[in-house]
Amino acid sequence: MPLLVMKGISKTFPGVKALDDVDLTLNSGEVLALLGENGAGKSTLMKILSGIYPKDAGEIFIEGKKVEINSPQAAYKHSIGIIHQELSLIPYLTVRENIFLGREKFNSLTRRIDWHYLDRESKKLLKELGVENVEVTRPVKELSIAVQQMVEIARVLSMNCKIIIMDEPTDALTPQETKFLFNIIESLKTSGKGIIYISHKLEEIFEIADRVQVLRDGRFIGVKDIQDTNADELIRMMVGRELKEKFPRVIPSKGNIALEIQNLSSPGLFENVNFKVYKGEVLGLAGLIGAGRTELAKTIFGVYSYSGTILVERKPVTIRSPKDAIRHGIVYITEDRKTEGLFLEHEVFYNMTLGAIGDITTKTGRILRSLEKIKVREYIDKLKIKTPSHREKVKNLSGGNQQKLILAKWMMTNPKVLILDEPTRGVDVGAKVEIYNIINNLKNQGVAVIIISSELPEILGISDRILVMHNGRITGEFTRDEATQEKIMKCAVNI
Repeated sequence: MPLLVMKGISKTFPGVKALDDVDLTLNSGEVLALLGENGAGKSTLMKILSGIYPKDAGEIFIEGKKVEINSPQAAYKHSIGIIHQELSLIPYLTVRENIFLGREKFNSLTRRIDWHYLDRESKKLLKELGVENVEVTRPVKELSIAVQQMVEIARVLSMNCKIIIMDEPTDALTPQETKFLFNIIESLKTSGKGIIYISHKLEEIFEIADRVQVLRDGRFIGVKDIQDTNADELIRMMVGRELKEKFPRVIPSKGNIALEIQNLSSPGLFENVNFKVYKGEVLGLAGLIGAGRTELAKTIFGVYSYSGTILVERKPVTIRSPKDAIRHGIVYITEDRKTEGLFLEHEVFYNMTLGAIGDITTKTGRILRSLEKIKVREYIDKLKIKTPSHREKVKNLSGGNQQKLILAKWMMTNPKVLILDEPTRGVDVGAKVEIYNIINNLKNQGVAVIIISSELPEILGISDRILVMHNGRITGEFTRDEATQEKIMKCAVNI
């Protein structure tokens, strides 16, 4: 008997049919990979299973028994746990409080929370995930995104659920951390748990999954045993067409220096960094998490103070704030689009025009709504952003379309230098190609592009030149022809 059966699940949001008569079956002791482009309905289906969204139609059976799941509490009661793609931790609570929130153990004598138990169990769970040097009494907001992701995973593991949903669990993890997670998944399978695993990283699917199910445009497309399929077939099922190139690239017509960094340092973040990037060039910035890449990018964008010199088109500039950076033609797309890049509760048009609001505003401060509407529609069409209308709230867009929205926001400012920090994180293979094509168009327009990515195939596939960072310093530089994964990793660990 299957552990879980979902039959005929449908869900409609205003203007969007998110799920249309979708079935899903999960067996005990297996990993079922759930694939599809951004907006295919994967996360919506899992939010229905975990009680976050009510279904409009369909039935859910657990171990043959029909159940109604109308809240997260009901999902937990039916032994269902979910690791969300977007972290659901409470920033100001400690690690141990986040792991056991709502399930605290009380001392039978004092009737107070047994903090010693929570400390011990939290450390044990994190150690199983390969995280040993984190103080569990620290607020999670003080931890890196990667460690926060491990806390999220530990929280779900502590529930001892029969059905575990993992939505992009490795997005912020290093290869070593991912390996620890995969070992945990194998032990969960052995103990009879059923795992639904969502990921855009096909190499992970072939490493960890037993079966794979594909959704497209909210509909069930097919299910395959992992040994009976391959990456090309799964991509065709996901996008409905064959992708000729995973990393489309145009040969650069390299112009003059757009940005030059001389002896740039920021205390505790990085030191003595020097490099140049040219008009019409894509400069890849590789390195392990914590190497200082994001800190360097944010410093150039005016978030952190610095010593040293920044030159734009050979002219020294002073950048003390993002406003200064934007004025000098430098823009930055953050790795954390939900927290730092978008106003999720606001509409598409509001988010898109925010960076270039001065271009559509009169001298008296009145926004020219008709011009704003023309501009927004232009970029929705240009970047193929899927949205019911320009008034749709951003939180209702898929991850890939949110990412393209951020690109549109900064493209409206006509930048000279565009810094992209993990631009395809959480983005499906089809949307990735669309983003690469947008980058190619910017190259052709003479924009200098800096890409930070933890995916080496992406860095190698899209970059014209590659810098590598380790512990706040540049440790390697390669032309596209010189670069290999092995050379980059040697510099990344500074061997």
